[in-house]
Amino acid sequence: MSKLKYYKGLFLVAAIYDLILGLVFTFFPKSAFDLIGILEKAPGFMGYLSLIGAYLLIIGIAYLLIYRGNLNKNLDLILIGLLYKFAYCSIVFYYFIIGDLPHIIFLVLFGFIDLIMLILMIECYVTVKRKIEI
Repeated sequence: MSKLKYYKGLFLVAAIYDLILGLVFTFFPKSAFDLIGILEKAPGFMGYLSLIGAYLLIIGIAYLLIYRGNLNKNLDLILIGLLYKFAYCSIVFYYFIIGDLPHIIFLVLFGFIDLIMLILMIECYVTVKRKIEI
C-alpha cells in the first residue's frame, strides 16, 4: 500500500468516526448519555452537547475533504484536524487525571482512538510538509 492510500484511508476512517459521533451527539445527546448510564451527568441544557456534536460533524466533513482531495493542498486542513485530536486528547486525559471524567468510555474508547489518530495525523502532516518543502 502506498503512503498516499494509507493517509487517505486514515482520513476516511477519521471522517466516518467523527461523522457518526457528530450525528449521535447533535441529534441524540440525551440518548447517548443514557446509553452509557450517565444521564445525570449530562448538562441541563442539551444544546451544549448538540453544539459539540455539530463540531464533530464539521471536523468529520473536513476529514472527508482531506480524503477526497490533494494532501499537499489540504495541509492546513490536516493541521486543523490534528489540532482537534490533540485538543480532545488533552482535555480527556486532564479530566481523567483529576478524577472528573463522567465515564471511562471517554478515555478508554474515544481518548485512545483519538490519540492513535493524532499520532498518525502528525506523521502524515510531517511527511507531506517535508515533500512540499523539498
